[in-house]
Amino acid sequence: MSTNNRFDQQAMDFLSNYLNTASPTGFEMNGQKVWTDYIQPYVDEIRTDNYGTAYGIINPEAKFKVVIEAHADEISWFVNYITDDGLIYVVRNGGSDHMIAPSKVVNIHTKNGFVKGVFGWPAIHLRDAAKEEAPAQHTIWIDCGCISKQEVLDLGIHIGSVITYPDEFFTLNDRYFVGRAIDNRMGGFMIAEVARKLKEANDQLDFGLYIVNAVQEEVGLRGAEMITQTIQPDVAIITDVTHDTSTPMINKAKSGDKKCGDGPVLFYAPAVQNNLRDLILEVAEKNNIPFQRSSSSRVTGTDTDAFAYSNGGVPSALISLPLRYMHTTVEMVHQTDVKNVIELIYESVKTIKNNHNFKYF
Repeated sequence: MSTNNRFDQQAMDFLSNYLNTASPTGFEMNGQKVWTDYIQPYVDEIRTDNYGTAYGIINPEAKFKVVIEAHADEISWFVNYITDDGLIYVVRNGGSDHMIAPSKVVNIHTKNGFVKGVFGWPAIHLRDAAKEEAPAQHTIWIDCGCISKQEVLDLGIHIGSVITYPDEFFTLNDRYFVGRAIDNRMGGFMIAEVARKLKEANDQLDFGLYIVNAVQEEVGLRGAEMITQTIQPDVAIITDVTHDTSTPMINKAKSGDKKCGDGPVLFYAPAVQNNLRDLILEVAEKNNIPFQRSSSSRVTGTDTDAFAYSNGGVPSALISLPLRYMHTTVEMVHQTDVKNVIELIYESVKTIKNNHNFKYF
């Protein structure tokens, strides 16, 4: 069990750079470059696929293959319509939240760099309190200071330009990591740290370990669907975020009882292979790593589903990181949870052996 919240300066520099680098779904390249540069010293080989999923391999010659995986993409918006007077309407790229958009600053991505804009909304003085209208995807707009459609186009903005928030990573009360896109670039950070721990401890694995940072999870697990067919793993351990349900306005009877600071969350779900999950539970108990339990009906909604149901069935498990305020620009995770997820994946990987049998009977 981790008792020290703090990460060393090398890890913190990487985490800050990685979280602050825009990596919207379908346009993950810049974030993937930051990630691959960091893991390069800790793996034997790095590969990428046609859509940008990146992975480092330890023992690439081995026939038995174990994957540890996170996803690299963040939610964003696309330019959908430009009015004659230079205002921009949007559609989602992933699960972007229209409720938080008004008054947010945005970066509109162009070939010449970012163009600043703001999500506008009518002033409180001008709204009818009796008919208060909530923001909706089709009613929010971006104002980039232009007075005509041509001015917008002259800035390099076009239909399909991607839009992200510029909010940056910070630490809150020496306890929480806060920022946008912690879902799930914190996962990419954690699996990178597992690779680092294995290298620095000179741990010898008798199988191939594939440290996978997949693209396009936010639009349907697409990167994981592609890469599992490429790698054809024998085992997969996935890490993603899950909801902290301890804050107001959340029904625990519906969403379960999970809290930041209480440890990694181990899931029970059809896609989670029971024997692999039980191995991870045993590892947690043996190493005094605190953990929580949760269940998912039908699907986990994570890349676990893509790995589990591929290649005739891949034994897969999900280790989740409790997170507050998902799909906002102030996502929060507890530093001790981050450390304990890293430790749990690391110890679980060391427990798996070549040709490990996870069959039911």
